[in-house]
Amino acid sequence: MSRTAGASSPRGPAGEGGRPEARPDEGSRRDFIIANTRMMRPPLVPEVRLRLADEAVPLWTKTEEQLGAMGPPPPFWAFAWAGGQALARYVLDHPAVVRGRRVLDFASGSGLVGIAAALAGARAAEACDIDSYAVAAIEANAAGNAVPVAARLEDLIGADEGWDAVLAGDVCYEKEMAEAVTGWLASLARRGATVLIGDPRRAYLAADRLECVIEYRVPVTRELEDSEIKRTGVFRFR
Repeated sequence: MSRTAGASSPRGPAGEGGRPEARPDEGSRRDFIIANTRMMRPPLVPEVRLRLADEAVPLWTKTEEQLGAMGPPPPFWAFAWAGGQALARYVLDHPAVVRGRRVLDFASGSGLVGIAAALAGARAAEACDIDSYAVAAIEANAAGNAVPVAARLEDLIGADEGWDAVLAGDVCYEKEMAEAVTGWLASLARRGATVLIGDPRRAYLAADRLECVIEYRVPVTRELEDSEIKRTGVFRFR
């Protein structure tokens, strides 16, 4: 759903770490997103409409051209990853998790989970990412679903602003990032926040510290994943 600092391949899901990048012109980012995506409904969450891309590599190439630099952040914001779809489905089916509460969608990417939280009745929904294009996508997608989601260009690992619920999808595909995020999320859970992680059991998911609340079979694209259906869990800390 997002990216991690140093990410170098479009074959990997959301992450967060490092310093937030400088924000280019907001209008140009939004125009780029609109020109290179189309409105789609994620297969597991048809209630939500997102601006998504059909193909990853061509969009990544266009992102390089847009920024005038080699090796820009992969456009994780342009795809509905398995963990995010699972979290969004769970929140919509179990609205009590977020209803009337302040919710953070961490490493948000497209904003899917934050939008689902807003639709399910969150008192305040926030979505953070360190990619300025993701922040623009979150804003565009929230507007497209007519819900208020506060998009934040920040790395919030280590922060505690009193969120009632923190939702994190696809944050366990890189070891260092997964360890940092897991430790932070565990601290939030210990002080009483509802913390849920959506993940298709990637290599660095801390399975020994988590229990699976529910599992979904999530349709995804083979361009980004190793199968067309990913068995994906929503997890909480034991």
